[in-house]
Order: sequence, then C-alpha cells, then structure tokens
Amino acid sequence: MVTVSIPSTTTLDSDTLYEVVNGEIVEIEPMGAYATWIASLLLQTFAGQQNQGRAVSEMLFDLSGQVGTKRRPDLAFVSYARWPREKPILDTEAWDVVPNLAVDAVSPSNTARAILDRVEEYFRAGVERVWVIYPSQRLVYVYASPTDLKVIPDGSELTDESLLPGFRLPLQLLFGPPPAAK
Repeated sequence: MVTVSIPSTTTLDSDTLYEVVNGEIVEIEPMGAYATWIASLLLQTFAGQQNQGRAVSEMLFDLSGQVGTKRRPDLAFVSYARWPREKPILDTEAWDVVPNLAVDAVSPSNTARAILDRVEEYFRAGVERVWVIYPSQRLVYVYASPTDLKVIPDGSELTDESLLPGFRLPLQLLFGPPPAAK
C-alpha cells in the first residue's frame, strides 16, 4: 500500500482512496491485482466458513476516537459482538467501529516502518489480531500484539481458533502453487 501525504485543504476525487493519519489526509493506492485476489479469496473463505460477523475489503474505519486516525486495511473482520447483525451499517464516510481483525497485504513499496506503525496503531485502537501477508515471501505474520507474533510459512494452514473458531485456510490456496525450481 503506497501512501502520499495530501494537504488537508485538498479536495479529493470521490474515487480516491485515502486514510487520515495524524490529522492529515493520506492518499493510498488501490490494491493491486494480486493483493485483490488474495483479499477476495480470504473474503470467500470467511463467508464460507464463518457466521460470526462481517468481512469487508478496503473499508475505511474511523479509529479517531481511539488513535486519531481513519485506516483502510486491505481486509477486515468485524464480529457480531462488536457490531450486531441487526444493526444497520450507515452510509457514511467511514465505519465507526474497531474491527476485530485487520489484514494488510504488503506490496514492494511498503516500508517496514510503515507496516509496523500500522500494526501498533491497530492494537492501540483495540483490534484483536493483525495479519500481515507477504505475498512475495509466501508468509503470513499473525500478530496477537505488537510484540507477540507468529510467522505462518507457505505449506502450513492459517487458523485462528481464539478469534475465528473453525476458520482454516491452507496457504497454498492463498498463494497458489509453489514456484517452480530454478
């Protein structure tokens, strides 16, 4: 996810994706084709295996009450405990709820600092789990806190029984077949 700072006086096109970080509007690029495919596969898996909440992609979340920002993870999960099934989602700029899970797929332009800053901010806001997907390395970093992390390698299965009971996704389905030997 590439970010570019834009002065807060700038008017954004309605198709522009952005976040609000430290009071500044930051334009973000939409997910690339591979990251979109990964998010779609995760959404399909959530939908097929879960009936515990809602999974959304590129939704802007208003975390300003907790950390003064609005963030747009590539994928997020909000449990029915945090936002009841019968409660409507309003047609507003951002969803005013802290997701249980935030998922970001790392692109080549992301810096380690930016990724770690996002992880730390998600936890300060009250997110329970953060998954950072490294498609090029075929790894998923599962954060239970900013300092408690488990690395899931390709060939393993992504599960999270405490947050998503019953959720199982073989990473080979997420990343596709292993690359051919050179």
